[in-house]
Amino acid sequence: MKNIFYPLIAVSVLPACKSTIEKEQDLPNVIIIYTDDVGYGDVGIYDGKIPTPNIDRLAQNGLMFANAYAPAATSTPSRFSLLTGEYAWRAPGRHVVNADMPALIEPGKETWPLVMKRAGYATSVIGKWHLGFGYDNVTNWNGKLKPGPLEVGFDYAWLIPSTNDRVPTVYVENHRVVNLDPDDPIEVNFREKVGNRPTGYDNPEMLKMMYSHGHDQTITNGISRIGYMKGGESALWRDEDIADVLVDKAVDFIDRKQEKPFFMYFAPVDIHVPRIVHERFQGVTPFGPRGDMMVQLDWTVGALVEALEQRELLKNTILIFTSDNGPVLDDGYVDYAAEMLGDHNPFGHFRGGKYSALEAGTRVPMIVHWPGKIQTAQVSNALFSHLDFLASFAAFLGVDYDQEAALDSKNHWETLVGEKDSGRDGLVVQAVMNVLAYVRADGYKYIVPGPDTRFVPWAMEIETGFDTDKQLYNIIADPREKENLAAKKPLILLELKKELDEIINKNVD
Repeated sequence: MKNIFYPLIAVSVLPACKSTIEKEQDLPNVIIIYTDDVGYGDVGIYDGKIPTPNIDRLAQNGLMFANAYAPAATSTPSRFSLLTGEYAWRAPGRHVVNADMPALIEPGKETWPLVMKRAGYATSVIGKWHLGFGYDNVTNWNGKLKPGPLEVGFDYAWLIPSTNDRVPTVYVENHRVVNLDPDDPIEVNFREKVGNRPTGYDNPEMLKMMYSHGHDQTITNGISRIGYMKGGESALWRDEDIADVLVDKAVDFIDRKQEKPFFMYFAPVDIHVPRIVHERFQGVTPFGPRGDMMVQLDWTVGALVEALEQRELLKNTILIFTSDNGPVLDDGYVDYAAEMLGDHNPFGHFRGGKYSALEAGTRVPMIVHWPGKIQTAQVSNALFSHLDFLASFAAFLGVDYDQEAALDSKNHWETLVGEKDSGRDGLVVQAVMNVLAYVRADGYKYIVPGPDTRFVPWAMEIETGFDTDKQLYNIIADPREKENLAAKKPLILLELKKELDEIINKNVD
């Protein structure tokens, strides 16, 4: 399993499971572990050097995808697309959002958790949300945070409101901030300073981890963040405890919902910055805090599996492990991720990474585990997009969904569980600055001309893959996207451009 063949070719995949539910009590539980910034090469079984035995075991006993894609190279648009079955770029404003932004998924919108509820599931979201609350840009952190997850299909929510590097650094349970003292109300501002908490810019001597760029504002728990925050002292989290808290909340939900099947969208903050792990994981790898956090993530996966085993639920649970986008090294803090990389390559055989239109930006590890249903130790080279979970589970469960709203989701259930060795004909991925790329199942990839970023400081620090000219690659023959074939293969370029235009115009009257 260690030597995966990465290109988009068909492999033999044996029949795995029946695609129909015969009895309501046969409904499997479903947990998707949607990790943060985990690269294609970060997992041991994908040739990573950081030990991830628990994640590897899922693949050894399940189905491992070589060509699965997150919808975007950044968090918010990937999560929006995963939950709604619609490409985030179809409407403005679905970019990476701060915690004071309104809800991107409004009540009435079709979602994957709503599909699961129609099939009789109890639904929960545990972990990172990053999709906004309310209807305006003045989020009331001291009152009810709605609409939010509970208004779009989730029965229960325990949330990191945005990202762990942004204020407010508090947990939200359902509609309210946890442990908030009404006499110490929270105020959040991403434009000007509020309150008297020190900042990383003014007080770097107070930091347990120095910022490198863009994270020099309010300090909480010895870490300076994006944004300013006042109040909420009793509600602040300790970064070192986040992984344990999320596992505890997930297990508690499982214990409360055993009488009916459950669907859980479990979204760890690992391995997003700031990479601050629990003390028991600090220094356990030679790869620095990033490596240590990957080990902590692997522990999280193992803890969830162990909890299911103890409750005799594992055999009837579909576990999906994947990531919201590709890897990044320096993402705002001095944690020596690049300097301590050693022989570990989080980008796999690809170029790019988080934010990028190149392969490492959106091609991510994906593992599906279902004991007794999915044949063990399978590798699928089928093309698969996270957009397709919604339609695939709707088909499997025999429930209807709003196909006009979730217009980009396709039913690939048989591919998802290893019954078919083919998947999508093509898919669109979204880089930062809304640059799109189209990947076709024959291996050709078209990157739309993007902005000139030669003089954009942050863009010069990463490999965006942007060019003001058209780009065409064959990612089977050239997985590192080194040879631009646009001039050599103009007819194929026109084909891909036409197919992409048809997708873009799909919902235009």
